[in-house]
Amino acid sequence: MDISAISIVGVGKLGLCMAVIFANKGFKVIGVDVDEPKIELIKNGKAPFYEPKLDEMLKKAVLNSRFEVTKYYEEAIKNTQVTFVVVPTPSNDDGSYSNFFVEEALTEIGCAMKHKDEYHLVVVTSTVFPGTMDNVAKPLLEKVSGKKCGKDFGLCYNPEFIALGNVIEGLIKPDFVLIGQNDDFSGKLLQNIYEKTCENNPPIVRTSMINAEIAKIALNSYVTMKISFANMLTAICGRVQGADVDEVTRILGLDRRIGSSYLKGGLGYGGPCFPRDNRAFCSFAEKYGVNALLAKVTDEINVKVPEMIVNLISKHVRSEEDTIIVILGLTYKPGTYVIDESQSLTIARKIANKGYRVVVHDPIALNLSRTVLGNSVEYCDSLDECAKKGDVFVLATPWSEYLRLTPEMFKKKVIFIDCWRLLTEKLGNDDKVTYIAVGRGRT
Repeated sequence: MDISAISIVGVGKLGLCMAVIFANKGFKVIGVDVDEPKIELIKNGKAPFYEPKLDEMLKKAVLNSRFEVTKYYEEAIKNTQVTFVVVPTPSNDDGSYSNFFVEEALTEIGCAMKHKDEYHLVVVTSTVFPGTMDNVAKPLLEKVSGKKCGKDFGLCYNPEFIALGNVIEGLIKPDFVLIGQNDDFSGKLLQNIYEKTCENNPPIVRTSMINAEIAKIALNSYVTMKISFANMLTAICGRVQGADVDEVTRILGLDRRIGSSYLKGGLGYGGPCFPRDNRAFCSFAEKYGVNALLAKVTDEINVKVPEMIVNLISKHVRSEEDTIIVILGLTYKPGTYVIDESQSLTIARKIANKGYRVVVHDPIALNLSRTVLGNSVEYCDSLDECAKKGDVFVLATPWSEYLRLTPEMFKKKVIFIDCWRLLTEKLGNDDKVTYIAVGRGRT
């Protein structure tokens, strides 16, 4: 079966990037979304959010008539052979994921397949709780479509392991591709798509859907554990004279059993995936009577990191009324506008609640942060102005823009708390700056 046309339900942060990649690799792509303002932007070749390389790839795909977007499922299913489901799966109170949007999408897809004679492959990319594909997705599609999975239509679970700010590059050159397949034919069809799309010939793992579901949340939980271990080292090294967390983690990373990726002491993990996937892993383990202690402690360490920074500020600053504290960086990491579970925001809120006057700055997420912080802080869109007015600075997100800070930009003697040790060379030896590198023991 030759795949020439792909539909993608949900053209958000991941779905739109997938769509433009497939379109630029020669597939005809139809996006499906319920957000009409977003649809209009995309039709005009304008990305509704920032992601490196997305704008130019979207314009090219629209200009070449290889990508279109609609709100009608039947039109998309009728004119494509494969449909990817890339919709949100919000967390439930117990840490598991809600299937509401996935089931809504699968119901619409099933209804459309009922009127289609040709074989159709359905691929769920949204992160789902283990057991969802076999116990929810498959019976739902069979019931609504009146067709048999593995015979009349195919089904796969295909989660992505990408990072915001690097989505396009991560999709084109992944470490590996994971395919949870209902049957061999479904898996082979999806594998063929990735063989035409990926530029680095990655390993393509085909397994059962339940193994793929567990692997997705287990991998993210493991990465968060590595981050929290580095941050535990940060707390320890910061109290030991002459210790340097960067030197310690560099040494650890040389061991091939450990590796250097995500082994960087700083603030904790945030964003839309890591925190919730780690909690989902705990919830999944508990469902089967297993206490996932490592994952739980990982989350506990992560939650305590902002308090460590707040305590550090309180230790060095006594007067709340006359002190202006500037938080540099509000996104959960550089290279993205996303502020979901950002520890920078948590620090800003905690400091403001202590009575300090707080000023915040971020290169691209200042307006979005207003929806979270409201009037509890002041907003400054000029780094130069921030440098003039602050008494204490906390470099919370290591945006490259902050590399241009110099002692001359400060109009008075300041305390500078560098959570990522980004400016040690520039600020670390100047009399005008009391420079505190988090994770380095001070003499």
